[in-house]
Amino acid sequence: MPDFWPSCGYRLLAVDADRRLRVGDDFLRSYLVRPELAPVRESCRTEIAVHQALLLDPRVHVPESEVVAIVDADARDNLRIWLRFRERLLRAPTVEAAYVGLFEGEGVDVPPLFVHQLTQILLRHILGADADPFEARAAEMLFRVQKISVQDEAVMAADEQAVELLATTGSLGSLGELLAQNRTPARTVDLDVLSEDNADSYWTRDERFDLAVSLNRGQPALSALCRVLQRWIAHFLAVEVTIAPEREIVDARWVWHVGLDAEASALLNDLYNGADVADDRRERLLCLFALRFADPAAMRPAIAGRPVYLAMAMDRDNRLRLKPQNLLLNLPFARQQ
Repeated sequence: MPDFWPSCGYRLLAVDADRRLRVGDDFLRSYLVRPELAPVRESCRTEIAVHQALLLDPRVHVPESEVVAIVDADARDNLRIWLRFRERLLRAPTVEAAYVGLFEGEGVDVPPLFVHQLTQILLRHILGADADPFEARAAEMLFRVQKISVQDEAVMAADEQAVELLATTGSLGSLGELLAQNRTPARTVDLDVLSEDNADSYWTRDERFDLAVSLNRGQPALSALCRVLQRWIAHFLAVEVTIAPEREIVDARWVWHVGLDAEASALLNDLYNGADVADDRRERLLCLFALRFADPAAMRPAIAGRPVYLAMAMDRDNRLRLKPQNLLLNLPFARQQ
């Protein structure tokens, strides 16, 4: 299996004895060469000097007086954002701890780009050297927005950026009219669908993000997503769970649920509370899952042994924006009592 997603920066991190990721100087430097931070011809002397100092020592302290002295306002703001992100990475003992820390307290204070990159890096680490193509493609859904197409009961997911690019440049493949319901005018977009027959091709196009997948029950991508979520939880929380698709929640003792995205969280809350849910909202619900702890003693005693229901749903624009951090923050662990 090739070293997939090589540009995410995973290889710039160290792995400690507990299989946790540690930040190194080269990883920090990788951000400094991004266009948001790299100086341009018009950059002032202070911006160039600060950037050169950071390249030499990406952990060096940058006084606010030097940031203020940078002439370009965008450059000042971008540097402040990165310094705040750097502080989070260096203050935490591991990348895993820094990632979870992003969602605690008053909320995320860094751009989604940084959150998504850390998610991708962590998934790359968790999947390791034994990932199959369906797991790698399913994992993309946790850090890249998906466009959903529902046609004749077939539910297809494709990378939003790839869809938008192909909607303007055109392409041929096997998915047809993906954007018919997604408000993209005057262009039909066809994408290849990942299947057992072409699965190995994923490794040659892993950073193109241009393979669509079926989210229907019984399809390999949905099963792969369940395995990825299981491994995600096991890595962060050292808890073994099983996750399996469900057709509906028919449970008189429904006691706990977690939405895998904002839409699903709101929808599950309303269904749980017996609120009247409009048909168009129900139709945006894409998948239901039941999560079960291998050891019920790991759960809160009052609900030990009960399933935790999960769901994912698209928004009004047929977008799916998964938030894997929800599984790290909202499961009913006994130690939370």
